[in-house]
Amino acid sequence: MKLNWAERLVVNNPSRVFQQWMEIKRLKQMNDLAPGAVILEVGCGRGAGARLIRKAFESSRLLILDLDFQMMRMAKSYLGPEELAHISLHTGDAACLPFKEKSFDALFGFGFLHHVPNWRKALQEVARVLKPGGCYYIEELYPTLYQNMITRRILLHPSQDRFKSRDLKCALQDAGLYLKKAYEIKFMGILGVAIKSEH
Repeated sequence: MKLNWAERLVVNNPSRVFQQWMEIKRLKQMNDLAPGAVILEVGCGRGAGARLIRKAFESSRLLILDLDFQMMRMAKSYLGPEELAHISLHTGDAACLPFKEKSFDALFGFGFLHHVPNWRKALQEVARVLKPGGCYYIEELYPTLYQNMITRRILLHPSQDRFKSRDLKCALQDAGLYLKKAYEIKFMGILGVAIKSEH
């Protein structure tokens, strides 16, 4: 699901960049990557997260993907020529990722999953494109934050089959993704690292 005007304001402001920077530092402490990792960011927006990922993790290749063509145009202008020499931009649906299985060492998702109507299918796709032992760096919100009396009138989200803490953890396991470490505020959201099963 594409973002509406209000959500674009939320994700494209300096405080969000600072928040992502802090989250990436925490995620790196939870689980670092070897230099040269091939990384995918799903729901990349204007590319601010991609810039931070590249600085924090010395990836040889970073691919970024968003459903929204407008966001991809913003990413192309936000990221500089030197950055774009190492980052490839793609438009696509998280529930049907346009990549071969076992393509990535790591996948970053900063709050994209709760925007996907078929979020369980998206988790299956995350697992499909990760290599065995690959990392899913996850930041997600729970419905308490985006479906309350105020936010549901301003923000645009799917309204059916939304996940809370237990739902998300069960679906991660069903997809073969095992939560290694996480910081969670039970009714608000989660920041963590899930590892794809080696089998």
